[in-house]
Amino acid sequence: MASEDVKTSESAVSTIVNLAEEAKLAREGVKAPSYAILSICKSLVAGGVAGGLSRTAVAPLERLKILLQVQNPHSIKYNGTVQGLKYIWRTEGFRGLFKGNGTNCARIVPNSAVKFFSYEQASKGILYLYQQQTGNEDAQLTPLLRLGAGACAGIIAMSATYPMDMVRGRLTVQTDSSPYQYRGMFHALSTVLRQEGPRALYKGWLPSVIGVIPYVGLNFAVYESLKDWLIKNKQFGFAEDSELSVTTRLACGAAAGTVGQTVAYPLDVIRRRMQMVGWKDAASVVTGDGRNKAPLEYTGMIDAFRKTVRHEGFGALYKGLVPNSVKVVPSIAIAFVTYEVVKDILGVEIRISD
Repeated sequence: MASEDVKTSESAVSTIVNLAEEAKLAREGVKAPSYAILSICKSLVAGGVAGGLSRTAVAPLERLKILLQVQNPHSIKYNGTVQGLKYIWRTEGFRGLFKGNGTNCARIVPNSAVKFFSYEQASKGILYLYQQQTGNEDAQLTPLLRLGAGACAGIIAMSATYPMDMVRGRLTVQTDSSPYQYRGMFHALSTVLRQEGPRALYKGWLPSVIGVIPYVGLNFAVYESLKDWLIKNKQFGFAEDSELSVTTRLACGAAAGTVGQTVAYPLDVIRRRMQMVGWKDAASVVTGDGRNKAPLEYTGMIDAFRKTVRHEGFGALYKGLVPNSVKVVPSIAIAFVTYEVVKDILGVEIRISD
């Protein structure tokens, strides 16, 4: 009898242990998806905050860059960074410096969120394939693989938010003397759809895709590679305990932005010009007030390149480069650092260089 009682007790204990383990596994099974969703949301929030903050900080330079890119060569209103900013201040006031920034933030917040998140996921996928191919589980991403991950992220983010970028360009260009006024982002979207059709919302998409590959790709590749190099080699005392200071990370972001925008800038000019094609009541800065009141028409990306160079010279492909250079350094730097800081605050356990 005693032995039977012992066996019964052992059986009961065993059953309880098994049930406890099953309950634990069930809890983990429930928590895993919710934890993953929470982590994704935190990553998207960090990317969105980074994008909105960085673009608002440099909004006046962003607007001036676009005005320089698309203004009619026969009616020059904006001639240089300082003169251009003074002209906007004198003719449109403080609000003129930030015209189009609300639409820009409405576009850049989801764009930045998708871009950073896509980069993290693309990096993990590419790293996994690279480790499988090489048979080395400790292999890390090379600069070229980071370039590929960044290019994938840029294409996904840009394509997802391109219509907002298109109308943002037009809102940014219009002035108080424009023949027709878009009242805001949604009014601009509906007007373009009604007057020019759905395809108009993707004017300039091809040069954007081509341009985003070196631009976003180099941004991520240079930033992450430079960070890794400084940490591994402990150059100039910048790295302590495998961490870089905010100032050093800002410098890495500035270097990344400078390289990326210099390579991709001509494609950005062509994109902006193609976005203005078909605008029936184009802003005066596009049509001009001088000898040629009509903006040039482009049949495609190659035609836009050819006509721009033929009528205005090769230098026209770099119109607005100076304010863009002044803008892009703090913009990219602020975006990268803000993203990492917000991730730390939210407790996102992700390193985009892993």
